[in-house]
Amino acid sequence: MQLYFIEPIAEAVPCQVNLGAEESFHCVKVLRMRAGDLIHLTDGNGSLFEGRLLAADTKACVVTIEKEQREVGKRPFRLHMAVAPTKNLARFEWFLEKATEIGVDEITPLICEHSERVQIRVDRLQKIIISAAKQSLKTYLPVLHEPVKFTDFVSRNNSGARFVAYVEEHQPIHLKEAYQKGDCIVFIGPEGDFSRKEMELAIKSGIMPVSLGPSRLRTETAAMVACHIINIVNE
Repeated sequence: MQLYFIEPIAEAVPCQVNLGAEESFHCVKVLRMRAGDLIHLTDGNGSLFEGRLLAADTKACVVTIEKEQREVGKRPFRLHMAVAPTKNLARFEWFLEKATEIGVDEITPLICEHSERVQIRVDRLQKIIISAAKQSLKTYLPVLHEPVKFTDFVSRNNSGARFVAYVEEHQPIHLKEAYQKGDCIVFIGPEGDFSRKEMELAIKSGIMPVSLGPSRLRTETAAMVACHIINIVNE
């Protein structure tokens, strides 16, 4: 099955919608779809649509939506990854792609004392997330937030368990042992790790330091490992 992404539909099904320019081009030029062909679409909010191409146009395909399933693939927990973007943005993009494939609900780029990158283009990264969601047949699109300072984010009243991966903490409990099924936020620092001041603030705010294993991991690898652990525990 090939998924196409559309904006949320206001009308009741059955109805007609237009695919965006990129989706239309991919549909007609790459996948060679023609009028009358059956396709599947998602709005990123948990709905899976079944529709038929009414007009196969490379710039604006017209689709007749015939069926809708709601809350397809909904999970009983929410995973929020708060991760410092890497200096090499390609590594952070890789994390976004793979985390979307495995399963993540929210991603907040963190600006920390040791951050080497403080600016990102959320619109560009959003395209990577959409592509990964379609490839992995996800009907829920992860929410990518604007970058926020670590100190500001920690002070927010976020629900669920909160964990911070910290390599210099003496023998902290492993994430897979500390985490119980349910909503959670996992904090992953920059290449230079969190500062001592940031860790003191995190612990004071009730965030639990955890280990991701004996190896010293790159930021994007640590984030990927944490994402995988949370998903595995919830299987």
